[in-house]
Amino acid sequence: MKKRTKDILAILDDQFGVDHVCYLDHDAPWQLLIATILSAQCTDARVNIVTKDLFRKYPSVASFAQADLKELEKDIKSTGFYHNKAKNIIACMGAIEERFAGEVPSSIEDLTSLAGVGRKTANVIRGNIFHDPSVVVDTHVKRISKRLGFTTSENPEKIEQDLMKELPKEHWIRYNIQIIAFGRTICTARSPKCEECRLQKYCTEYNQ
Repeated sequence: MKKRTKDILAILDDQFGVDHVCYLDHDAPWQLLIATILSAQCTDARVNIVTKDLFRKYPSVASFAQADLKELEKDIKSTGFYHNKAKNIIACMGAIEERFAGEVPSSIEDLTSLAGVGRKTANVIRGNIFHDPSVVVDTHVKRISKRLGFTTSENPEKIEQDLMKELPKEHWIRYNIQIIAFGRTICTARSPKCEECRLQKYCTEYNQ
């Protein structure tokens, strides 16, 4: 590992800790899968408000698979893009019932074969549920990894590959958790607090 990368990771560890935190509330793998689908273009805080009642109303994979589309749309409306999300959730849970005996699968191939599940969602499940080292590329990871010079790409899959090469495996899940916290508090999209940032000297934008 390059000294520069090592120094950046040491600062992130020191500032944001090394615990594996999941920001989406869930008690079961299928609940995390639904919460992650709902989190597209929506804050985790809003998703957690919605899923609190949602998981009471639909307490199992089967109950989501059999849900009425219009009713589910109403239940998740405040998360945005609710037509697509509702359709995908019903199809996704139906496939888990039929093809995987009601259990969320663990492989990237099986997960991405489900409706509404791309690599980002699949890697959230792999990292948080199955503890498989995986790199999750969300908006914070995309923006900040570019600022830190870990990637020059705009393509999430290419960024994932670049980060897998750049970061040691044991940091993959942790990096995502730390970068979400960093992106929400300091390295924000619109008005980053550069004066408070301990990674200032490694930032390609700050040092242009």
